[in-house]
Amino acid sequence: MAFLNFQLKPKNELEAGGRGAAPVHRDESEPEQTCPNCHKSIPVSRLWANQNVCPCGHHFRINARQRIGMITDRNSFREMDADLQSDDPLNFAGYQAKLETARLSSNEPEAVVCGTAEIRGQKCCLFVMEAAFMMGSMGTVVGEKITRLFEYALEHRMSVVGFTVSGGARMQEGLLSLMQMAKVSGAVKRHSDGGLFYLTVLTDPTTGGVTASFAMEGDIIIAEPGATVGFAGARVIEQTTRKSLPRGFQKAEFLLEHGFVDAIVARKAQADTIAGLLRIHNREVSA
Repeated sequence: MAFLNFQLKPKNELEAGGRGAAPVHRDESEPEQTCPNCHKSIPVSRLWANQNVCPCGHHFRINARQRIGMITDRNSFREMDADLQSDDPLNFAGYQAKLETARLSSNEPEAVVCGTAEIRGQKCCLFVMEAAFMMGSMGTVVGEKITRLFEYALEHRMSVVGFTVSGGARMQEGLLSLMQMAKVSGAVKRHSDGGLFYLTVLTDPTTGGVTASFAMEGDIIIAEPGATVGFAGARVIEQTTRKSLPRGFQKAEFLLEHGFVDAIVARKAQADTIAGLLRIHNREVSA
């Protein structure tokens, strides 16, 4: 499918777009952010104008609401289950305070935002995980919200698009958080058995139990450039296997080369790419 526009690392400076970015003329009082890739200071306004992507191609993390605003058609997003939020089922020490801090820092009640939307006119169900809420960790409410979204999509014959970012299962909820892997996977399976389409977009970082379940269960899996995707951390794997890992292990580009993802799609191209895929599958459902 040509519109997927598989994106690999540039082989030379010409493919990378030249030897350097144009000089930035800015107001000295404007806040800047330093890119961890090219180590240059970029005016925040320029980053916002470029969807929080550095001229060198580094994709900064963005929150769930920013992503929804960038990817969906204006005023098309309708949130579902916005009132659901975690409690403290195991009376884990300090968990209530941690939840309150997460809600204040992320301005979200939970680590995932779910709803329906249109992307370039294509209707879908959408979930976007929130890194600022305990690094998008998966607890019982995260699993419940995503499961309900898939059940709604099955009932209304809709495709699902999911943006994942997570540190994995939420340790403060113990086995209850691990159960969400099977719970959401079951909902994904029922949705798939109904002949419906599921697309996942892996963003930085997607790790742990989320990677081991619904993040890698999409019919098509795409990733943002440079995203870290894996289960256990690289250091843990090296200590366990007592072997050095390949350079770039667990990066999106490495996973593409080894067949774990179908494409790497830059943020600017994601709406068009997703809409193209939805168009094909929505047409099949309506036929």
